[in-house]
Order: sequence, then C-alpha cells, then structure tokens
Amino acid sequence: MSTKSEIPEDLKYAKSHEWARIEADGTVTVGISDHAQKALGDLVYVELPEIGQELEVGAECAVVESVKAASDVFSPANGKVIKINEALVDEPELVNKSPYRDGWLFKMQPDKDDSGLNELFSAAKYQVILDNED
Repeated sequence: MSTKSEIPEDLKYAKSHEWARIEADGTVTVGISDHAQKALGDLVYVELPEIGQELEVGAECAVVESVKAASDVFSPANGKVIKINEALVDEPELVNKSPYRDGWLFKMQPDKDDSGLNELFSAAKYQVILDNED
C-alpha cells in the first residue's frame, strides 16, 4: 500500500512532477514533488542548470539520479536561472528528505509575458493526476 504523497497547497505542479513556488518578488523556486522523489528512491546525484541559462517551458533543464533510475527535470516556465541549490552537489539526498524546503533545485526569473506558469496545476488537480497514475 502506497503512502499518500505530500502536496502543499501553496505550490503549482506540472504533470511531469515538478513543483513551482511563486515567491513574493516574482521569482520562481523549482523542485520535484514528493511523489517524484519517492518514485525515484534515494538520490545519489543531481545535475543542475547553469546560472544565467535561459529555460523554455517543458524543456529539460536538470537531471536527478537515484540508485535505480535517472530522470530529467523539465522547466515549469520560460525564464532565466538566477540561483541553484549548491547544497545538492554534496547532498543530493536533501531532495528525498525535504523535497519542498531544503531540496529545491533552482530559482528562476520567469519571462514577463506568459511564462507558462498559468498552465501549471493546483494541488487538488495534481492529486487527481497522481490518483489516475496508480
């Protein structure tokens, strides 16, 4: 029996299991969902995008690797990477321990006009997607 994944209400979600937190200053913090990290298992390596890299919504921008699989991370929006979570280089397991707080992957400055954030799902809609996957 699988345990229910944690799905914070204040985040937006992509069907590909990334989450996006829209910060007060308009930047966006990105990570992978609790569901995704559980499916992957213990992470052993995280490849992050480069600061200054321009991202397009839906494009591969990072890789998370566990003992059993490697998985691409896709950008939830159009914009530019402004910060990466350096701690993950030495401690990729932070994503497993705290996918929504300490295990964030990168921060981006979304494009001003239609960055793609409007296409993301609410917590309730993301839960429906997960229910349909099982």
